[in-house]
Amino acid sequence: MATIGFLALMTGCAQKSGSTLQDKLTVNDKKIDEIISQMTLEEKVEMLHAKNIMASEGVPRLGIQEIRYADGPFGVREELGDGFKPLNWEKDKATYFPTGSAMAATWSPEVAYECGKGIGLEARSRGKDVMLGPAINIQRLPVGGRSYEYLSEDPVLAGVIAAGYVRGMQDAGTAACVKHFALNNQETNRGSVDVEVDERTMREIYLKPFEAAVVDGGAMAVMPAYNRIGGVFCSENSVLNNDILRGEWGFKGMTVSDWGGTHSTEGAALGGLDVEMPSKTYLAEPLIEAVRNGSISEEVVNDKVRHILRVRFAVEPIPEDKATQEITSQKPGQTAAYEVAKKSIVLLKNDGGLLPLKKDNLKKIAVIGRHAEEITALGGIGAGVKTLYEITPLQGILNEVGDSSKVVYAPGYNTHRFVSWGFDKASLEDPKVLEAEALAAAKDADVVIFVGGTGKFIESEGFDRKNIILPGGQDELIAKIAAVNPNIVSVMISGGVCDLREVAKYSPAMLQGWWNGSEGGHALADVLFGRISPSGKLPFTWPLKLEDSPAFALGNFPQGAAKADIFASQYRKDVEEEYEPIDYGAAGPPDDGHDIAEYSEGSLVGYRWFDTKKMDVMYPFGHGLSYAEFAYDNLSVSKKGDVVELAFDVKNTGSVEADEVAQVYVHRDETAVEWPEKELKAFQRVTIKPGETKTVKLQIPASDFDYWDVDTHAWKNDGAKLTFLVGSSSRDIRLQQSL
Repeated sequence: MATIGFLALMTGCAQKSGSTLQDKLTVNDKKIDEIISQMTLEEKVEMLHAKNIMASEGVPRLGIQEIRYADGPFGVREELGDGFKPLNWEKDKATYFPTGSAMAATWSPEVAYECGKGIGLEARSRGKDVMLGPAINIQRLPVGGRSYEYLSEDPVLAGVIAAGYVRGMQDAGTAACVKHFALNNQETNRGSVDVEVDERTMREIYLKPFEAAVVDGGAMAVMPAYNRIGGVFCSENSVLNNDILRGEWGFKGMTVSDWGGTHSTEGAALGGLDVEMPSKTYLAEPLIEAVRNGSISEEVVNDKVRHILRVRFAVEPIPEDKATQEITSQKPGQTAAYEVAKKSIVLLKNDGGLLPLKKDNLKKIAVIGRHAEEITALGGIGAGVKTLYEITPLQGILNEVGDSSKVVYAPGYNTHRFVSWGFDKASLEDPKVLEAEALAAAKDADVVIFVGGTGKFIESEGFDRKNIILPGGQDELIAKIAAVNPNIVSVMISGGVCDLREVAKYSPAMLQGWWNGSEGGHALADVLFGRISPSGKLPFTWPLKLEDSPAFALGNFPQGAAKADIFASQYRKDVEEEYEPIDYGAAGPPDDGHDIAEYSEGSLVGYRWFDTKKMDVMYPFGHGLSYAEFAYDNLSVSKKGDVVELAFDVKNTGSVEADEVAQVYVHRDETAVEWPEKELKAFQRVTIKPGETKTVKLQIPASDFDYWDVDTHAWKNDGAKLTFLVGSSSRDIRLQQSL
């Protein structure tokens, strides 16, 4: 497979005419140019690197405040000091919002908007200018350590959700920093791995969500990824950052390195990086020297300052003595978190209509599984939230049931809990005792709610999972529970895919509950007991087994032995028990060779692979059942100008009000180039009352059917015959019509 020829790559997208969301950042350019003309070179360069671990400098002499950053994508991180050590404030307790995969499972840009807005408002209350999120890389690997942060295996779904989230956050007054640009699709050796991908795949799959976040969302900041693409680090990749991001997409904001992701002075300066974080190694004194000796023009520095000041003028500075006047988590954010959680929960199966549960018929409920009481706001290496509270699945069930039924809880299995970032083996209990307690609880219960899944000790930034098997002997335990009580509702609490073949064998009903934030337990209970109908849809395919997925089937992952993580080994002093800190000094890490991540599956990522290869899956992309049933009818498809218009009816034939996510895919015949079996092109969530019919109307720009021509380096239409497939998932197609 040919690697992208970055040096020869031509820009392909013409700038859209008229004003864009990015153009709003340029309204103060005249004032900004006047400021730049008054600044010394030293003052300019002082803005281009870290002031401290979570801030970069402003222009103190001219009264321009520093830029203050905060993690993360699902809530405002606690206040940190050097080495990422918490400052142990009381008022920095924030709302924990559902993580990325949960938000994407809502299939709702409106919900994503409210999520972004909620986080943005809490960031403002803490005096933060830039939130480091959303994280929007494509979920290429089922074992991806950061799947819980990312949105989807599909670029259309990821892009729509990302744009909604960014708009909400920035409407709240906080700049969004979309990450990690681009092709950061694995945690294993992410600081050195070199992605080898064909140009068309990169454009059609991996860059699309970023384009949506920048063009449709108006993102003010972008974070280049740690990895290389075609041999060039993303933080100094001029084609990626200058030609595509700024040239084609019209990005007018600032770029910020990932923490430790800057590798040289000249490469970063000319490759499109504006701010080096959290250090001052390259875009600091060495840059001043490079300008003075003529190897880098001062205009390059001026451009970077201009980008930063555009964001600084777009985001109102908050004086330090006005920030954090009250606890960060407030009712509006908590309400928004609940709205995301309740619309994200996916009903995977419901044989015999076991769900919803009816409290009046249940004298005893057995809740079994350690994940019923595990918290997910904190843990792992990456971003977390020191939340004001987190309603666990167990607490949500207890709050819902009250005195109407007896609830008996048994942990059933062990999970490793982090204590000072090491495994607290003393907390592990005798598995035989745990099993006996679980079976005793289940034996005479009217229903067993089995809560399984993973945790942040397994799914985490900095490393990928070794497999997707449920940890702690969960498969073996549920088989034994089923032998004494087959009336099982299983709830999976995870950020990404798990192997559910054994659990499904013994569970008439199953829910995917995600890492669902501060209100996750309440949302889960509302679905379990029928206060609301489940309406989430899977944002990625659930394979039968890991080896079926493309990167594993083709032998493209893993590439080699895992090395110490670039971030954890240098900047997380609190995890040095697991990662020996590395001090590379001014010279940076040695280039001692690196692994090649070959994307030989091309565009066949996720459902594109499984559908094209006609492979069975556990649960398909877009799958999600309801307590209602929906009938589809009366599809019409027409082309009007440069837009394809679709209309069809969806009727709720059930007895409860429910939401349905109607999905539109396209299949191509008579094509000039190869295509997957089908691709998602549009979707809409609709709320429908019992017996009601709603007409869904969707418009798809004709340009959305183009492909990237690797010969002309431009978008092109291949004149294919299009068949539009409308349904409830990628494999539940109800209507179709050709155009």
